[in-house]
Amino acid sequence: MRRLVRIASPLAALGLWQLLTSLDVNLWLRFEQFPTVVEVASAFADRVGTEAYWQDLGHSLRRIAVGFLLAAVLGVAAGTAVARSRWAADVLGPLVEVVRPVPAIALVPVAILLLPTNEQGIVFITCAAALFPVLVSTRHAVRALSPVWEEAVLTMGGSRARVLFSVVLPGALPGIFGGLSVGIGVSWICVISAEMISGEYGVGYRTWQDYTVVDYPGVFVGMATIGALGWLTSTAVEALGRRVTSWLPRPAERGGAGPGRAAASPAPAAPAPARTPSRSVPLPEKEPVP
Repeated sequence: MRRLVRIASPLAALGLWQLLTSLDVNLWLRFEQFPTVVEVASAFADRVGTEAYWQDLGHSLRRIAVGFLLAAVLGVAAGTAVARSRWAADVLGPLVEVVRPVPAIALVPVAILLLPTNEQGIVFITCAAALFPVLVSTRHAVRALSPVWEEAVLTMGGSRARVLFSVVLPGALPGIFGGLSVGIGVSWICVISAEMISGEYGVGYRTWQDYTVVDYPGVFVGMATIGALGWLTSTAVEALGRRVTSWLPRPAERGGAGPGRAAASPAPAAPAPARTPSRSVPLPEKEPVP
């Protein structure tokens, strides 16, 4: 049932879009200027068959991959250091809190002035966009760990490195992947914006070029491509997170045990404590009443 609802929801939205645009509805929202679903689908079919479409796709994916991987490594390392070391917290903490509120897209002038090529500038902006969600999530996840686990490893003779790789990082994995899931979405927002401003290739660059030449179906093809790429990469990160943290206990699903899922059997009742045979104490005989 849930799968049918998930399929019917976007189909209903597309049907409403086609109805409003084909009838040129103009009730405050001017749908007569929108391309219809059929026009966007036709433009998408034409665009998929061109080499330029796949070239733009490859450029955007490469920028996302490089920038996001850099942000993942730097964010996890810096977040763990800030959470575990007072020295790192004193040095990096103020810098993080000052730079974190600045939108990554506002760093475009910095990237243009600092880096020699536009390609490196776009990767820098993508990395900056994903860095802070990963860093902050890692910091909170590491600080939330119970110190009992660390003390147990140290008591058994484990080193600090053993504590880090056997207790801290595995225990913080759910929070780390939460930050990675947020970071990949923010990365797509910023890489598309950076491509629109200073790119030469990419989905964002092509979408902006379609807008400048008033090719509105092409604009919606670019928007649909961006949405599909963001959804696929976010799903891949979440699937990797579930696989890496498969050893963690999962909360029971609501609604009871479904078909093909064995219902949880009630825990066996604890056996009643065995009774010790009580010695029969003879009661004193009553004396006859005179």
